[in-house]
Amino acid sequence: MASDETVRAEVAYATAAQQLVVSVEVAPLTSVQAAIRQSGILQRFPEIDLARDPVGIFGEVVRLTDVVRDGDRIEIYRALRVDPKMARRLRARPHSARRRND
Repeated sequence: MASDETVRAEVAYATAAQQLVVSVEVAPLTSVQAAIRQSGILQRFPEIDLARDPVGIFGEVVRLTDVVRDGDRIEIYRALRVDPKMARRLRARPHSARRRND
């Protein structure tokens, strides 16, 4: 548990190849954006653009100016490469049909 002087949170980001979750301790009233910056995740993944990429806490989209609370999991979302409906259709196609059409 964090002390009265710090707030513990996690910052998470995933690519198709890897997932990274970084634990951070920040001062009370720290913004989501400041916690992300403090985590160092922006240096590890330079493709992240906080002006473009949405962020959330436990799956719910939040603003960069929102305050981090103890135990929050801050998630940085990236654009989908394939529409989810199309991905399901492609997975549902029989293997033989995939080979003929690929």
